[in-house]
Amino acid sequence: MFRRGEGGGNNVSGLTILSIIMTAALIVSILITVSKRRKKGAGGIKSALTSICFYLITVTNLVAYWFGLMGIVSWVLTVLLLLTGAYFTKYLPEGKEYDYGR
Repeated sequence: MFRRGEGGGNNVSGLTILSIIMTAALIVSILITVSKRRKKGAGGIKSALTSICFYLITVTNLVAYWFGLMGIVSWVLTVLLLLTGAYFTKYLPEGKEYDYGR
């Protein structure tokens, strides 16, 4: 069996790969959200604050992982952003209602 550090020279941990995938997914998700808002013509900052807060939660947790800052500050910031995002959901535009054959 291989001991740690032997074989192949590939020392990329699973969490590093996960953070790379999360960063790529975050960028793609932001681009999709911006393009959908442009197509619908949604204006105003209040309707975008929910998405912004949820993206900032992801950025906060990624930065906390990368720099080893998994302390009370990142937890408090995450909870505050979550509550702020939940509060501003009342400014989101109304969705379409579907009949579903009723």
